[in-house]
Amino acid sequence: MTARGPRAGEGGARGAVPKGYDPHAFEPFAVTVDLAVFTVREGVLHALLIRRGQEPYAGAWALPGGFVLPRESTDLAARRELAEETGLPDDLVAGLHLEQLRTYSDPDRDPRMRVVSVAYTALVPDLPEPHGGGDAAHAEWVAFGSYGHLAFDHAEILADARERIGAKLEYTCLATSFCPPEFTLGELQQVYETVWGTVLDRPNFRRKVLATPGFVEQVAGASRLTGGRGKPAALHRAGPATALHPPLLRPEGRQT
Repeated sequence: MTARGPRAGEGGARGAVPKGYDPHAFEPFAVTVDLAVFTVREGVLHALLIRRGQEPYAGAWALPGGFVLPRESTDLAARRELAEETGLPDDLVAGLHLEQLRTYSDPDRDPRMRVVSVAYTALVPDLPEPHGGGDAAHAEWVAFGSYGHLAFDHAEILADARERIGAKLEYTCLATSFCPPEFTLGELQQVYETVWGTVLDRPNFRRKVLATPGFVEQVAGASRLTGGRGKPAALHRAGPATALHPPLLRPEGRQT
């Protein structure tokens, strides 16, 4: 049987405008990307923010991000904008695990025009100091909650992103990457408390961690004084697991 090609109005080549379709029938709008990137520094949760170098909101803190180019996916745009506006090395940005958070589409979220933003988030250890570039006059790791008003709806995006990364710690072993190669369970607990914004019960946390297969492994014969009067604390290293079974869930209603 001979394959029949498409008739007029049946589609045609990929990317061709269907017959009778008017691409100007709908009002055009722009698509942007915004990035909520977190790290833990000296026991404090930090977000990667930029100072806007132009209007609207010139001089205000904002998330790194920008407009998606006509022949560009949002994934590629997110990495391009992150590298351009923060000065982080291209190879480092290319290797980051960016998780798509959600789409923000309130018609009035941007005073310039109708702009729909696709937001991404990441919680990453050991990222270098950023510096401004592109549309950003300055870039900096800022302690979460210490930055005051953010441009656009970026406060909402950042709050949603914190909730997402908090959930990520419940089901993955990511928290161990913010600890030294050999760490106490107290140091691991501090990572959870920092990201979750809550104080955890020490015996309960210890019991759950040690009962989770492959989460941590005790370093034989190694211990560290922790500043208290008790005996030195045992040292652990990250185990082979990548996911937590069962999950290490946050206490309900205690996040700050």
